[in-house]
Amino acid sequence: MSKKFVDVPEHIAIVMDGNGRWANARGLTRVEGHRAGEAALMDVIEGAIKAGVKYLTVFAFSTENWKRSPDEVKFLMNYNREVLRRRRDQLNGWNVKIRWAGRRPKLWPTVIDELLTAEKLTSKNTGLTFTMCVNYGSRIEILDAVNQIVEDSNSGKLKGKVTEKTIQKYLLTKNLPDVDLFIRSSGEQRISNFLLWQSAYAEFVFLDVLWPDFNREHLWGAIEQYSKRNRRFGGAVDKPKKAKRSG
Repeated sequence: MSKKFVDVPEHIAIVMDGNGRWANARGLTRVEGHRAGEAALMDVIEGAIKAGVKYLTVFAFSTENWKRSPDEVKFLMNYNREVLRRRRDQLNGWNVKIRWAGRRPKLWPTVIDELLTAEKLTSKNTGLTFTMCVNYGSRIEILDAVNQIVEDSNSGKLKGKVTEKTIQKYLLTKNLPDVDLFIRSSGEQRISNFLLWQSAYAEFVFLDVLWPDFNREHLWGAIEQYSKRNRRFGGAVDKPKKAKRSG
């Protein structure tokens, strides 16, 4: 059964924040919070499908997350690999196309293998495109794109003037449309180096809900907020209010 909205964002991006705080508040370790977040993610994916969202992109592991403790990094690498292996058949059954956006350097080869296997398995699916950003950082993504453009220009592979469309073609998300709705859980109000270029005109919704407690209802509530926004993309309509007559 689908969920009806006045206006559905084509592309939703989510920063899944709050796993550690959720766990610590319950006397658990941070890794237990990450485990609890898996059910939330699957419910949100199903909720996005029912709402008619075409693209869902989530921040699974950032290029800055390598600064965390070795034990947590090791867990997250293993966990991302295990979630893909455990859930890819289910997502394939939901007609979901899985994609990976991220850098290869430092990322475990076994994690890359699982990501590419999931991509190949679901490549012909026509439903929701679900992108996992693993070892992703937006500034380094843009820097990598610029360096590759310079290299291709010097070699003659790229000719002509560099435009916004040129840069977009060199990004890790080159096959995705711009973000319409950007959601962050946990109550924090920052974007943490996630999809900077792609979110230039996104609508932002920050929800005071820790990620393991997040579900499709929270997603749908954010979509409801989005549908009430007036997206002008830099344009404006002049509507001066009429002065009230006195007396």
